[in-house]
Amino acid sequence: MDHHAHDADDVTVAIVTVSSTRTAADDTAGDALAAAAAEAGHTVAARTLVGDDAAAVEAAVLAGADQADAVITTGGTGITADDVTIDVIARLLDVELPGFGELFRARSVAEIGTRAIGTRALAGVRGQTVLVAVPGSEGAATLGGELIMPELAHLVGLRRRPVDDDGV
Repeated sequence: MDHHAHDADDVTVAIVTVSSTRTAADDTAGDALAAAAAEAGHTVAARTLVGDDAAAVEAAVLAGADQADAVITTGGTGITADDVTIDVIARLLDVELPGFGELFRARSVAEIGTRAIGTRALAGVRGQTVLVAVPGSEGAATLGGELIMPELAHLVGLRRRPVDDDGV
């Protein structure tokens, strides 16, 4: 059986930028994700900018999940007290996809060396929605887009696939 047999034909993406300093005019990380989505043939259903506040991040992610097959956040992934995105996303997940963060960090070493130790990136699924969190720099968003966009149709298609009578 072709492993792409369940790929979704259409994928919509919501992009949430988490920053207390950026505006829509200078959201280069969000722009990079939107460009990667378009290049992969996905539709950007919504773009939102919220501050570094757990309740605001959660509300934006859940609103994005109501509008799109995947929600990708950029920013708020560091280790300062106001970097809450990873904690919010982790709490919302039904299923984690640890390979995303592992691959993100492995690929980051080439650009930032051992500072990749402090890089937090995460992906998983809530219900039928893929949730992804990447750091807020343009470079990190570009890398995150390179890694996740080619896989979204497959991940979304798998989550849309009905469970058969055997529970599989």
